[in-house]
Amino acid sequence: EKPGNEPEEVKLQNASKRIVQQAILRAVRQVSQENQQSETRAGHCRTGLQPGAGEVTQKPDEK
Repeated sequence: EKPGNEPEEVKLQNASKRIVQQAILRAVRQVSQENQQSETRAGHCRTGLQPGAGEVTQKPDEK
């Protein structure tokens, strides 16, 4: 074998590694996009604050 000529098995292993890495990257991107889309949709459904959030409750004056 000449230097630089990889055996067929090594070529196949390297190709398999690249395929797996690409599939993982695609899956991570897809999940990230789906999360962003669901957050965007959830943001449109909200009215801002939930009922009662941020309200100051006052006790009746005691005399």
